Amino acid sequence: MSNPPLFRDPWAKREAWRKHPVFTNRAMFSSMFPGLGIALVAFTTYVVVDNLYSKAQPGVQQKH
Repeated sequence: MSNPPLFRDPWAKREAWRKHPVFTNRAMFSSMFPGLGIALVAFTTYVVVDNLYSKAQPGVQQKH
């Protein structure tokens, strides 16, 4: 039988959550802005289509 180490950390169980993969910097950053990627793609697509559509019809002016 192996003897357990004499100097164990009594707080190891309470500190284990800090090493969990959910709390890594990448996971924290990605959960900070959950819809940012989809929103960027949708907005970029909208701007590109709007610019192409407005160039296809040069006689129509937009009123602002």
